[in-house]
Amino acid sequence: MKTDFSKVYINGEWRDGSSDQMMGNTNPFTGEDLIATKAANKDDLDAAYKAAAEAQIEWAKELPQNKRAILEKTVEVMQENKQLIIDWLVKEAGSTVIKATVEFGAALDVVKQSTAYPFQMEGKILPSQQAGKENRIYRNPIGVIGVISPWNFPFHLAMRSIAPALATGNGVVVKPATDTPITGGLIFASIFEAAGLPKGLLNVVVGRGSEIGDDIVTHPVPRMISFTGSTEVGMHIGELAGGRLKKTALELGGNNVFVVLDDADIDQAVDSALFGKFYHQGQICMAINRIFVHKDKYDEFAELFIKRAGKLKYGNPAEQDTNVGPLINRKQVDRILEDLEESVKQGAEIRLGGNADGNVLEPTVVTNVTNEMPLAVNEIFGPVAILIPFEDDDDAAEMANALPYGLSGAVHSSNLEHGAAFAHRIHTGMIHVNDQSVNDESHVPFGGEKNSGLGRFNGEWILEEFTTLKWISLQHQRRDYGPFINQLKE
Repeated sequence: MKTDFSKVYINGEWRDGSSDQMMGNTNPFTGEDLIATKAANKDDLDAAYKAAAEAQIEWAKELPQNKRAILEKTVEVMQENKQLIIDWLVKEAGSTVIKATVEFGAALDVVKQSTAYPFQMEGKILPSQQAGKENRIYRNPIGVIGVISPWNFPFHLAMRSIAPALATGNGVVVKPATDTPITGGLIFASIFEAAGLPKGLLNVVVGRGSEIGDDIVTHPVPRMISFTGSTEVGMHIGELAGGRLKKTALELGGNNVFVVLDDADIDQAVDSALFGKFYHQGQICMAINRIFVHKDKYDEFAELFIKRAGKLKYGNPAEQDTNVGPLINRKQVDRILEDLEESVKQGAEIRLGGNADGNVLEPTVVTNVTNEMPLAVNEIFGPVAILIPFEDDDDAAEMANALPYGLSGAVHSSNLEHGAAFAHRIHTGMIHVNDQSVNDESHVPFGGEKNSGLGRFNGEWILEEFTTLKWISLQHQRRDYGPFINQLKE
């Protein structure tokens, strides 16, 4: 497997991009320069899409067992290079070893799940209202899919689109986030190249959004764009794609709620909230943003939560027992500190943390927060936990649904049916009873409602996203067109 990631990958060749710009790549904890890549420009993007379109024609015809064999070999290559992948996630994405290991496993599960898709491209034969007619429905690849990967879980969230797209007979062009060009892009070129994927089917263009960001969507070749990232960027992509009648699969921001009902087990709820809030520094679309606690349980929950949060180890993500590592860049740190400062001005109280050292923001807990403060209204995407009291179930549901997001969530109750009934009231794509909000299984539908996205990833549901249906009818006997034709024969 190739480990020199200083070039882009187009039509099976590693080559310099044609842009005048260089793409730097920095370790978010140490500030060390990792690698520099000459960026791709519009000409490179055009070459990548054309290569994918040409290669996809034959790939769509490939026998399902041959597609599956490539994916099975991909699993082997990943397992052989597990430590390399984890090391890159730590030094490029600021992942803790714990998080990077889990991310690798999640991506591996996606590829394993995808090995079944070539044999699931099934169609149907439907009855007809016309005598002697047979209706055949075929499931076909879309053609070429553009994948725009994020920087927070770059390896897993990119693979979540790449592997199913290839498994269903599509070609792929990937544009990784500028902060993670390797773990969100170039490393896949190396993996699939080693697995024997025919050239041209997977292309990776590393470039600035200002130079090729819109063009990866508006280029005439791709019929679908898969994007994971912020709601603001996702809406822009949706507008560009919609104006050109392209399909989109958009997994966007989430202002996720964690609700502790009046009958919750507080010890269990605290453990769940700590994981869902501070895992990967809170830089997860599914991470807890607002913690609602029933007023009668608020003080008990707060004290135990603060006590345990204070024991989280933060700092160097390369150390095996670090819980909270760096944010991806200083811009994210400053954005969160600004919202923290403004919320404090409005009456919030910092009970733990609140300081930053470089890109490392201490695990922070804030109480006396209202649902209207900046920390509640905005997606935090960092290691800051806010605790908001509520009066009753109606009050909690109203606050949970007050904002235009609906990706994930969680609710705690000692009565599972009470928890399930409350979960039904929350307008969200996913919600978990007596667990936390960060859940993703490769066979279960993943996606959001409202401003949190469109479509569903994983399992049989990704087949619906990455394929299209074609109706071919066979008229087995001569059709009678009635008076329209009969009068012409008189």
